[in-house]
Amino acid sequence: MIATWEPAAPGVLRLPSGRLVRGRGLRRPLPQGPEPAFALYLLGRRPPPVAWESRWLRWPDFWLPSDRAATADALREALARAGSERVEIACAGGQGRTGTALACLAVLDGVPGGEAVAYVREHYAPHAVETPWQRRFVARFP
Repeated sequence: MIATWEPAAPGVLRLPSGRLVRGRGLRRPLPQGPEPAFALYLLGRRPPPVAWESRWLRWPDFWLPSDRAATADALREALARAGSERVEIACAGGQGRTGTALACLAVLDGVPGGEAVAYVREHYAPHAVETPWQRRFVARFP
């Protein structure tokens, strides 16, 4: 059985393939409803342990990931898992780093790099992807 997010739930982004991924800010309480099966946490420091499987990517606030190859690998894993599992992408505020990662997922899912930021701003959050270098990172994402 496929256990994914409810499409209308807060923070859920529908990718062009139909896969659903939830973005959120860790400063806010965990939303009501089911927990993620897998999460990517994009923070400058290791996050506290959670009850579900997760990966931490060192990614300082307002900047870019410290290890771009590991980030691309983790995002490919998240996209693959989103086909049948509840996948969450989160940073502290849920806008810059999370928006950047969601835009990169959109690129992996077929959205052209030059259109991915607009896609995420339209379908996830209007202020997602906060800095010029985050926008460039998405546009050049493999």
